[in-house]
Amino acid sequence: MSKHSKIGIKGEQIAAGYLLNKGYIILHNNWRSGKKEIDIIAMKGDIVVFVEIKTRSNYDFGFPEEAVTKKKQGFLKAAAAYFMQINPKYLNMQFDIISILMAGDTVKEIVHFEEAFY
Repeated sequence: MSKHSKIGIKGEQIAAGYLLNKGYIILHNNWRSGKKEIDIIAMKGDIVVFVEIKTRSNYDFGFPEEAVTKKKQGFLKAAAAYFMQINPKYLNMQFDIISILMAGDTVKEIVHFEEAFY
């Protein structure tokens, strides 16, 4: 497994723990709709939260959250729309981003952008 993949997996684990500590309920990790993937689908009260996690080991390519481009947002919205369609019991949704900066196995920074885009 590449270093890039290991950092991403570690970031997703950290983000899941972070959300659990904030009282979220994790419904799915790495949920797929065709080729589109949502890192975490969680519940916060009556809101389904679709969470994109971006983890980096440095800022060489900018802040992690900057990698959630309009194109990526479009993929997430399409996958979320399908999730909501097949789960009509859920009525409210939002899109969050969790940005993580790692130094080895240590979290240097974690930023949670709630309602990051629509």
